Amino acid sequence: MSVRETVRAKYGEGARRAAEGGRATCCGPEGSCGSGDPITSDLYDAGTEASLPGGAVLASLGCGNPTALAELNEGDVVLDLGSGGGIDVLLSARRVGPTGRAYGLDMTDDMLELARRNAREAGAENVEFLRGHIEHIPLPDESVDVIISNCVINLSGDKSRVTREAFRVLKPGGRFAVSDVVVRGAIPDAVRQSLEAWVGCVAGALEEREFEALLSEAGFIDVSVEPTRIYRPEEARDILEAHGLDPEAVAADVEGRLMAAFVRATKPEPAAEAACRGSDCCA
Repeated sequence: MSVRETVRAKYGEGARRAAEGGRATCCGPEGSCGSGDPITSDLYDAGTEASLPGGAVLASLGCGNPTALAELNEGDVVLDLGSGGGIDVLLSARRVGPTGRAYGLDMTDDMLELARRNAREAGAENVEFLRGHIEHIPLPDESVDVIISNCVINLSGDKSRVTREAFRVLKPGGRFAVSDVVVRGAIPDAVRQSLEAWVGCVAGALEEREFEALLSEAGFIDVSVEPTRIYRPEEARDILEAHGLDPEAVAADVEGRLMAAFVRATKPEPAAEAACRGSDCCA
């Protein structure tokens, strides 16, 4: 089975579980993470969760809260890459207001069905969920103000294509503001594979500098990677032991290197427009 089909199957299962009132999990088989999933837990405050449809919360498989960190303004057009059950689309729709619009893009039919149901339940009229792949975004050039994503880009088999597509659909001055799992420095292959079995939704996490380089090569400027949560080997004890690794021994190789991060970048404006901004020449 291809990576894409594996991801589609995993997230389809998560959507169906959420639709039936169970919580989707990113952390291997359900129950394998002890008392909670350290990847997806505690990303949204209780008040935020209570204000959203239960299906959106239960289907959340992110590693951050990009809507809390992205600068969303009234009237913005926002695109969420890999929108799942729609939690970040619904939160974005509130931030951009009735004059703005929030799109969600997902390839999994079960997730799209759940997301559309959640939008109806929330009464959100300025949202639209699109079926497609993040490597081929079904929107016109320069049509989006802000791109967000929550622990999805790492799943792509062609991350360079994703960053180029993001650049294409953003307007000049548009912002790339995503949460994802990244690796800081080198991790031995055997250890990395076992950690990826634990963090089932990040099998392909980019090294921090590699992520920055892909964004720069696509044309972005002001690229930054800000860690938001460091994952500890002891949180993955059960999975590591199942793969024949000692968590204490692994700690020396991975301590401080596997993390959730907020990744920012900007699509530059044409030189004339940038020089004009703030002066009288555009009046």
